[in-house]
Amino acid sequence: MRDALASPRVEFDDFLSLISPESINHLEELAARAQRLTRERFGRVVTLYAPLYVSNHCSNSCVYCGFNVENRIQRRTLDQREIEAEARSLWEQGFRHLLLVSGESRKEVPVEMLAQTAKNLHSLFPSLSVEVYPLDVDGYKSLVDVGVEGLTIYQETYDPVIYAKVHPGGPKSDYQRRLRAPEQGGEAGFRRIGIGALLGLTDWRYEAVCLALHAMWLQKTFWRTHISISVPRLREAAGGFAPAHPVSDRELVQMICALRLLLPDAGVVLSTRESATFRDGLAPIAVTMMSAGSCTEPGGYTEPGSAEEQFSIEDSRTPAEVALMLERLGLEPVWKDWDVGYLQDDGRDGGEVQG
Repeated sequence: MRDALASPRVEFDDFLSLISPESINHLEELAARAQRLTRERFGRVVTLYAPLYVSNHCSNSCVYCGFNVENRIQRRTLDQREIEAEARSLWEQGFRHLLLVSGESRKEVPVEMLAQTAKNLHSLFPSLSVEVYPLDVDGYKSLVDVGVEGLTIYQETYDPVIYAKVHPGGPKSDYQRRLRAPEQGGEAGFRRIGIGALLGLTDWRYEAVCLALHAMWLQKTFWRTHISISVPRLREAAGGFAPAHPVSDRELVQMICALRLLLPDAGVVLSTRESATFRDGLAPIAVTMMSAGSCTEPGGYTEPGSAEEQFSIEDSRTPAEVALMLERLGLEPVWKDWDVGYLQDDGRDGGEVQG
């Protein structure tokens, strides 16, 4: 463990040492180095974003998810007017990064609907991402072409045996199809791709190893794309699924800090699945992006309670309260860090401008 921490550049073998059971006894040293590296690479900036759920209709039987097709819940798909109302509510709270989320129902939420939504919202949100069912390269390209610059898709679990058990039916039961999705997103030209594992389904160290290898491969293959990682823990949802492998706060900190040292340029995302206390403690150490004021039900920002939520959030603070927390910790909450400009006055092709 100490040799791994002393190494000027953490390699994969060092990473294996950092996530070992023995290394949790050196958590303060691990966190201190992770914090130094985060400052070197990202400064004190933490980007804020919000998820906007457009539908909780789903054709999958994921046993841990509130949207499970077998659950008798109140379902809803928003129309464009309702989506724009939700988006306007988030815009008025300061958000300029928006994540469009949907259950896996191509009938209720076809790719064309997602593309139209992106067109409608792009004037308000310079940064739009999607977390939806896997698409092929052409499908993803159709979203990139209308201004969607980010893709989030989690493998949930990298263990193919456990994957089959917790995804017994529906399109999501195809392990390889989901595993290929980030690669296809890279080929389509997304500027940002987020991957992750849903902790609690199997041993977290197994997930950490697979997630690290996946991120390393994506970084090498799509070197122009910014890769981010997320390791959300399972929370209460309709259906009452209980995780067989719960992960403690200390274990989650160990995992995130080790991933930071191995992947110094990767973003680290922390959602409202985690408690306010935990988020406050981890934010200064390794986090680069956080959700705030999240609702996990379609229509939840303007008509709360009108549909079933995907899962219960743990941090219920308002976006303003989260931003104030970050400032008190000496961090800089950022609502907008990306835009696209076109330079045409000299006859040259348009170009992307980050600001």
